[in-house]
Amino acid sequence: MHKNKSKNLSWYYCSVFFIGLFSHTFIISQTFTHKGQLWLSTLTSNDVPEGKSSIESSLGYIFTYSLFKNLSNNQLLDLEWAHRLDITFSGDSLFYNNESNHRHWVRYSSEKLEARLGLQKIVFGPSFVLRSLSWFDTIDLRDPTRQTDGVEAFRLRWFPSNSLSLWSWAINNDQDTLSYGSRVEFSNSLGEWGLTYHQDPSKSLQPIGQIGIPISGSHNRIAIDYRYDGFIGFWNESALISSDRTDIIMATVGADYTLPIFNGILIMAEYMSISNKSDLDESSLSYTTFMASMPLGMVHQLMFISQFDLEENRSYNYLRWSSTYDHYSLNFILSNSPKRTNYNIPEEDLPRSLAGFGTGLQFMFIYNH
Repeated sequence: MHKNKSKNLSWYYCSVFFIGLFSHTFIISQTFTHKGQLWLSTLTSNDVPEGKSSIESSLGYIFTYSLFKNLSNNQLLDLEWAHRLDITFSGDSLFYNNESNHRHWVRYSSEKLEARLGLQKIVFGPSFVLRSLSWFDTIDLRDPTRQTDGVEAFRLRWFPSNSLSLWSWAINNDQDTLSYGSRVEFSNSLGEWGLTYHQDPSKSLQPIGQIGIPISGSHNRIAIDYRYDGFIGFWNESALISSDRTDIIMATVGADYTLPIFNGILIMAEYMSISNKSDLDESSLSYTTFMASMPLGMVHQLMFISQFDLEENRSYNYLRWSSTYDHYSLNFILSNSPKRTNYNIPEEDLPRSLAGFGTGLQFMFIYNH
């Protein structure tokens, strides 16, 4: 335990040292910017946990400070620090409270190279909802704030040409263990391709991807992804996650097309299959998603997402009307999901939030500055 704590502190102090070192170079000829995102939300549902209110309200704010300095030959030094505040009430009782760093990183970039150190976002893969390559992010298309958690990492990207990019990274994960990976992206007349490899030596049990498939012990991940844009859009993500005791195969295929009616209706469908083989058991999961999105003039947009769990015969439906202005948006959300009694899990082991259970109605106000 002491060794892991020391390793985590070493990574933290290393990040702080380099951010402080680069901050010193900005004292002269620097450019400073700041921005923020505030959201207020009220949610009600017909599936209320025992002892909780049928009204759940939340407030969140992320403020971001950025500093950058242009160097010669199209080179740039910049840093960013963002802090996040979250508070949720069930009725008038405090349900959840969080205050944490959202981002803190320093970056050097040029026409061919980008190096970034600190708490940052690492996202790749072409899928939208059923994301087999959601390894280091928490992006959810249904979240109007479009925010994602970050990871403590050093990431290097090299761009030898307009059609080729090479990535590498070292990540300090939640188990205070350094994991390593790399990625190649290239494009040609046939489409856009990606090949990813990641090695995680952690011995602890951890969830993989947005579905949260658990894996225990050190493991390797290898994946290939592809996207083609033509008459229709088509994409695929396929990943193998292998340890001494478990092999997990995840695959997503998807397609989209814009119907030439009204202002254009974007329709999208994805299918994901998961095969989980271990020494003791073998299981499989499969999901499908359908999405339709339609702009209504310059301000309003209607989005519908329906997701099906084919193995458990459960459906999750989401309808959102958004009105987006220069600095703020209004979001009215109607959702329908299985109730807690539809899961073969004791109710005390399920999340206590109203979100994701039963029929819910939510209003969210988002202000960006």
